[in-house]
Amino acid sequence: MRPAAARLCAGDRFPYNAAVKSAFLPRLVNGPFGDPGLHVGLRWQGTALQFDLGRLDRFPAAEILKLTQVFVSHTHIDHFVGFDRLIRLFLSRDARVAVFGPPGIVHNVTGKLAGYTWNLVDGYPFVLEVHEVHPDRIERVRLRASDAFAVEPAGSQPFDGILYEEAGLSVRAVHLDHRIPCLAFAAQEKTHLNIRKEELERAGIPAGPWLNRLKEAIRSGLTNDTIITARWAASGREQSVDFTLGQLRAHLVMETPGQKLAYVVDALFSKSNVEKIIALARDADILFCESLFLDEDREQALKRYHLTARQAGTLARMANVKRVETFHFSPRYDSVADRLYAEAAAAFRGEIAPDEPV
Repeated sequence: MRPAAARLCAGDRFPYNAAVKSAFLPRLVNGPFGDPGLHVGLRWQGTALQFDLGRLDRFPAAEILKLTQVFVSHTHIDHFVGFDRLIRLFLSRDARVAVFGPPGIVHNVTGKLAGYTWNLVDGYPFVLEVHEVHPDRIERVRLRASDAFAVEPAGSQPFDGILYEEAGLSVRAVHLDHRIPCLAFAAQEKTHLNIRKEELERAGIPAGPWLNRLKEAIRSGLTNDTIITARWAASGREQSVDFTLGQLRAHLVMETPGQKLAYVVDALFSKSNVEKIIALARDADILFCESLFLDEDREQALKRYHLTARQAGTLARMANVKRVETFHFSPRYDSVADRLYAEAAAAFRGEIAPDEPV
């Protein structure tokens, strides 16, 4: 938990234990009082995930262009206004971006795109895939820039809680009640793989891209007799040594449970929502949780279907997360942000009684 007196700033990063290099590099795009948006760089892949699309105009274009997957909780303007900048940056690029959102997201995306004229996009290779997440299924459409973003149905699949999955990463979601369906998300690294540098030095083999191939082989579940070739250059000549995956896994790689981030915004503190959030965020390294109001304004939070700082701290404690980062503060607290941090911290540490859901 960050000190109560600290303020978050746009672009703040949240490092993990320095002894282990983090797979995730998360930062709030607009700070605690700005539009919601969490950018999560994926250290090893060189790509990124985005949770919510609040204002992106002050966020570096180079970081936005790393995005491959975007997860939208709901389409209130402060969570979705950055969609236009996303499209503007990717429009003429040979790229594919997947957007996941709640029921209605296809209508919202196509409605935004319909506000522009696309008569000069012939040959543009950009493809947008929209995944509309219903409680029981995910409906997919494909929108190609070269076709003026005409809707192309791309099938459906049952929804079992998992939105996205690859060899080393999965993203889960639950539907929360914000008087409309609102998605909360958790990103989980399946296995954290660290290289024993002393063993590498002992073998006299330098690090290089071959280590990424080694990690990918482990995450993909390849058998221990798979051959992994270490290649490097020495004195202008290429050197190589073959190992089995089993050899390297036993002597060179440390495998630990993967890291986990949870992202929760815009939800009523109800029994149903609380149960879903706790299950989703359980044991996360960081829970990013909205805290629009102080506990003294809990009636306003109830009417607006938002959380208080005390409720955010309560959720974090109940989910047994390692750290909670609160954000999405009401501007009414602009001069007293420390009180929001302190209230969430006190509930998280058990210094004040947990709140009870309605």
